[in-house]
Amino acid sequence: MSFRRFLRIVRRWLLLAVVAVLMITAGLFAYRLFFSYTHDSSLDGMSDEELAVNTKPASGITNIALFGVDTRPNEPTRSDCMMVMSVNADTGTIKLISLMRDSKVEVDGHGTQKLCHAYSYGGPALAIKTINQTFNLDITDYAEVNFVQMANLIGEIGGVDIDVSEAERVEANKYIREYYESFGMEPELIEEAGFQHLNGIQAMTYARIRKGGTGDDWGRVERQSVVLEAMFETIQDKSITEMVAMMPRLLPYVTTSLKKTEMISLAKGLLVNGQPQIEHTRFPKDGEWEYGGSQEQYIVYDLDKAAEEINDYIYNGAAA
Repeated sequence: MSFRRFLRIVRRWLLLAVVAVLMITAGLFAYRLFFSYTHDSSLDGMSDEELAVNTKPASGITNIALFGVDTRPNEPTRSDCMMVMSVNADTGTIKLISLMRDSKVEVDGHGTQKLCHAYSYGGPALAIKTINQTFNLDITDYAEVNFVQMANLIGEIGGVDIDVSEAERVEANKYIREYYESFGMEPELIEEAGFQHLNGIQAMTYARIRKGGTGDDWGRVERQSVVLEAMFETIQDKSITEMVAMMPRLLPYVTTSLKKTEMISLAKGLLVNGQPQIEHTRFPKDGEWEYGGSQEQYIVYDLDKAAEEINDYIYNGAAA
């Protein structure tokens, strides 16, 4: 072999090596960018018994707890929004179930409490255990955002269209003003009642209010569902390509116990059937609850009946 030919071979292999390194680097960068979220490993190694997981029939259904949390300096983290996200990879369907935060339940080690207190006492693990015990579910993972992150999420999809009542407008503006001023910014208030486009901060605040004649905790859950449905409508108007392109902007606001491989598996199962279909409901149902407790601080209802209805909705396709 001539020296010139040897140099050509060396140059060719060096070029291939450089291209391979660039492709690997670009792939790793894209992978990290796409899955740039906060992973919580605190549930790793926890047994089904520790999370009170109930055995379910084999299916393509995965249930995940969703928490919207309120984080304030020098205060315990509270979960103001609690949901179950049921992902059916066989049908490409996501079912979202809102749970009433003030539901009267038993929290392991803490007696009778509001459902939302489980998160304050023991973080995601105790909250998941309480949901499983109360509603006979099989949750082992969770995802959460705090409300600042929720405002950013809504902002990233371009805001939402909401019909705002006058009472809601007045109450929301109190906290919109407080939120903006805490960052030294000029408030963008909701100027009038009616159907209109809200930005991320306005929509997040609208979803959180519960005083000023806006319906207490039940009204808040209703508004959270309104905002979620408005978000879903906005997202579902986008193509799969657009939805995938949005993920690098949305995921940094999420904390979850799901590993990257698990997220990929769930995404594949959902997208293989085309654009995912999203449903949302609330338990307990209208007319099946009442206020209870010495100060009417709880929402009281038949937990066994609610558990049966939730499982029927998830596994048997019962109407919400």
